[in-house]
Amino acid sequence: MIPLKDDNPTNSRPIVSYGIIFFCVIIFLSQTGLNQIELREFTYSYGLIPSVLMGIDQLPDNLNKISPVGTIFTSMFMHGGWMHLIGNMLYLWIFADNIEDDLGTLNFVIFYFASGVGAAMSQVFVDINSQIPMIGASGAIGGVLGAYLINYPNAKVLVLIPFGFFSQLIKIRALYVLIFWFVLQFINSFFSSPSGGGVAYAAHIGGFISGVILILFFNKKSQSKAIRSKKGKTKKGPWEQ
Repeated sequence: MIPLKDDNPTNSRPIVSYGIIFFCVIIFLSQTGLNQIELREFTYSYGLIPSVLMGIDQLPDNLNKISPVGTIFTSMFMHGGWMHLIGNMLYLWIFADNIEDDLGTLNFVIFYFASGVGAAMSQVFVDINSQIPMIGASGAIGGVLGAYLINYPNAKVLVLIPFGFFSQLIKIRALYVLIFWFVLQFINSFFSSPSGGGVAYAAHIGGFISGVILILFFNKKSQSKAIRSKKGKTKKGPWEQ
């Protein structure tokens, strides 16, 4: 099931979402210009390595470019291949605009990176001794998907469903698309090794759950602000117009 677009208009331009997509694409294109040795050094320098973050291991001086905590954020803009990049950017393009529209620019930035941190730490705690760099925006995007599930479960999403040599385009509720995605992460996690590299399914799951929790907080915050604003309005006098 591959989502292609949603029927859920926004009231504002999703500047942050577009910016994240832009930087992810630019950084990936810069990676393609590196040779094998340079790419490996770049990945180890700016990817998130659980054992280094937890202080178990240390990088050699030539790879120690930024603090281990900083790699939590730099790793969110790195991708391991074209399909990794395209898949992540497609989900971000479809679902992030409405969440940014709900939260506003600043709150969406906080929400996105907080979801990414939750995702990263979920993967780290699965195997804190791992020396394999973790890269990709999937965890933070998982947070966006969790938020979309809470705020727009009934939105219609156009999906492509492949059937061997044939495929079918249908519109279904976002609820089913996102639950299918979430369940698939659990299923795949059972068949993957936590320390053998590959896809960081724990980060996807942790990001999704982080997004669900965070959006409930931000929704409550927005509702409280709206109530306070409404109470603060005064009745107009006869000279006002």
